[in-house]
Amino acid sequence: MAEVLVLVDQVDGEVKKSTFELLTAARSLGEASAVVVGTPGTAGKVKDALASYGAAKVYAAESDDAAGYLVTPKVDALATVAGQASPAAVLVSATAEGKEIAGRLAIRLGGAVLVDAVGVNADGSVDQSIFGGAFSVKSKAAKGTPVVSVRPGAVEAEQADGGAAEETVALPAADPAKSAKVTGVEPVVGGDRPELTEASIVVSGGRGVGSAEKFDVVEKLADSLGAAVGASRAAVDSGYYPAQFQVGQTGKTVSPQLYVALGISGAIQHRAGMQTSKTIVAVNKDAEAPIFEIADFGVVGDLFDVAPQLTDEVAKRKG
Repeated sequence: MAEVLVLVDQVDGEVKKSTFELLTAARSLGEASAVVVGTPGTAGKVKDALASYGAAKVYAAESDDAAGYLVTPKVDALATVAGQASPAAVLVSATAEGKEIAGRLAIRLGGAVLVDAVGVNADGSVDQSIFGGAFSVKSKAAKGTPVVSVRPGAVEAEQADGGAAEETVALPAADPAKSAKVTGVEPVVGGDRPELTEASIVVSGGRGVGSAEKFDVVEKLADSLGAAVGASRAAVDSGYYPAQFQVGQTGKTVSPQLYVALGISGAIQHRAGMQTSKTIVAVNKDAEAPIFEIADFGVVGDLFDVAPQLTDEVAKRKG
């Protein structure tokens, strides 16, 4: 059975949920092999977690430089392992960094890039949601090793036993002239809420919220549900909420189990970032708002009447 390489996304030894989704998707194509890029000792911290989601091998690409440069060490590691293992495919998370890694790696391997996949099939094809979710298509690499970026949240992570046999990969020395060096790291200030692309529930606010001060109606509902908070581009551009929480074509792509849109009209740019959510609930005063075209449940009404009632009802059910 051919290997399928999965780039591990981890922070300080904690593996992100999107990596478990990638390992699950990889098992439909062949034998899942995890590639860990980091400082010495990183692979040892994450090995057990990777094994619990079916990683048959763990390639440890470790060096002191690995965390000191953007993108390049990860591309180097994947290219090195791919040269040894001749994988059936390489899977990365469809984050901003993941997409850049995918593009660079495909050039190195002479392969093809399949972007923003929402499903991976046993025949090597992938499912994609395109044009803001207006169409669902299947794509397949015409030649070479396919490098697939998979949308976080699109695949349900399923546990499986894996041997996680560790192999060491020698990383080439980074060339400072060709690599962007990390000069400092600051933690994202996000409070106790889950990370936006990792969350199983997301509550987002749009222009209809009206102001930064009123955005607490979104936060209160999110906190009652244990959800992440998102915002539309219109809300971000208006200064209602920080840009790091923007959902949409020019922001983050999310595929949670539940997406609640408060005061969001549903422009195609926003829909492109959340259309594949499993259940969509929309609240908007405008009955003709495009968001209702894709919503599973819609409420035509004032979000400042509806959201607090929903928050109270959730609190009662939890109590």
